[in-house]
Amino acid sequence: MKLNFFTNVKLGAFALLTLTAGLVQAQQTTGDIARETVIIPGTTSADGAVKVIDNKGTIKYLQVQNGITTLSNTTNDVTTTTWQLGGTLTDSTWIDVDTKVFGLDGLSLITSTDSASTDATTGSDHGTGSGYTILVRDEATGAIKKLLATDLIQSGHQVYTATAGQTTYTINSGGTPLPDFSKVFVFRNGAKLVANLDYTISGDDVTLVPATTGNNIWAVYADDTIEVQFVK
Repeated sequence: MKLNFFTNVKLGAFALLTLTAGLVQAQQTTGDIARETVIIPGTTSADGAVKVIDNKGTIKYLQVQNGITTLSNTTNDVTTTTWQLGGTLTDSTWIDVDTKVFGLDGLSLITSTDSASTDATTGSDHGTGSGYTILVRDEATGAIKKLLATDLIQSGHQVYTATAGQTTYTINSGGTPLPDFSKVFVFRNGAKLVANLDYTISGDDVTLVPATTGNNIWAVYADDTIEVQFVK
């Protein structure tokens, strides 16, 4: 009889400890249960949560944010949840590749028949424009921005009718100074002049330098046609 009594006491104590542990565990997860309703079968959520139970029986939640979305299966039993890239960034994000390669495979190649965008706007979403823009990096902040293809290379072309002895021609270069002479091409009556020898560049001014000695003496005469082309 004593053996049965002590056995029953031990079993009762074990049951009490088990019940107490269960109550404490339930208390630890109070307030988190509402997160289970975030995932709705057949939907995509940018702030979904996945309920997990660790090897000690503690209920925890794995949540997604900052460009990660959750996808659940289409049945009422949420048994599979997939996390994938896509969605809205909630914070500024930088990726430090630390000398490792960060690349994208399988990208489509733009063909010669594709055209630059003519209706792109700042911050436009996909599907709201046409054509192509170019991604560029702001070195000061690391931010990725887009650039109209027409702004990547700017060019200009102006023609002047010279007066006798006129050597300086101010170019309308779009608000910024002309590039160096290697990107400016000057023609006199259709003949190309030699850069940094027959003409020089300073700001928006192209200055002709007629030769007065040697075998290639030349001068600017009235009604000469001076053509200036530039890229930058």
